Amino acid sequence: MRFNYLEPATIKEAVSLLSKYDGKARAIAGGTDLLVQIRGKTIKPEYVVDIGYIPGLDYINYDEKQGLSIGALATIRAIEKSDKLCRIYPVISQAAGLLGSVAIRNVATIGGNLCNAAPSADTAPPLIGLSARARIIGPGGERLVSLEDFFTGPGETVLKAGELLLEIRVPVPLPGTKGVYLKHGRSAVDLATVGVAVVMALESGGVCRDVKIVLGAVAPTPMRAKKAEGVLRGKKVEPALVEEAAQVASGEAQPITDVRASAEYRREMVKVFTRRAIGQIMAK
Repeated sequence: MRFNYLEPATIKEAVSLLSKYDGKARAIAGGTDLLVQIRGKTIKPEYVVDIGYIPGLDYINYDEKQGLSIGALATIRAIEKSDKLCRIYPVISQAAGLLGSVAIRNVATIGGNLCNAAPSADTAPPLIGLSARARIIGPGGERLVSLEDFFTGPGETVLKAGELLLEIRVPVPLPGTKGVYLKHGRSAVDLATVGVAVVMALESGGVCRDVKIVLGAVAPTPMRAKKAEGVLRGKKVEPALVEEAAQVASGEAQPITDVRASAEYRREMVKVFTRRAIGQIMAK
């Protein structure tokens, strides 16, 4: 398919182009998702606005008071290998390392993975589990949106006409916070059939101070299993409680049957992965 290729040099120019060609333009960064969709003719943009050459959007920064900030153009490979993330937010690096192949991770960006808004996006569950927010810029200025609310449906986000995702912000984790992301696909480089992230803050004696259980590929958007979280929060984490939480999380999932797996299989895997992720956190 033919399209007009545009290469803005600044964020302001990119916003202007996306606003001008509203409904006809799509932003592209690494292109690992968008180009596949264009070739498959699932989308047919008249204009492709390449933001990949805008300088200064590929950073990974950490401040002890403000927390983590990741520029939208940071590659998945850079996130996987970041010393800061491996040390302070290891669940983010772990999830990044499970996305596709090394060749894909070298090109794919965090902004692209999130804005593609696939229910199976590997970076979404751990970031939601860490209470991340999306920094968005558009014709009306900047705004912050909880990443939990960023996705509105398969392939759909809260981004309005002319808006771009600039940055992901993650607060400083509570003391004793640990996280695990588990993914099942048909192969090591396939999309997730099921993904489960558990982020838990533990107090002395194994008491769960806070927890987020986030499910991927089992609902129209990445979703929190809030009832399962309530089973654990404020209680000492013991095997019977873990089993109950896993069962409740399975019941909260909203999977479909497709070419990758049946709904029943996905529900069962949510239970297995929730149990396993909590077990791995407790063993750390």
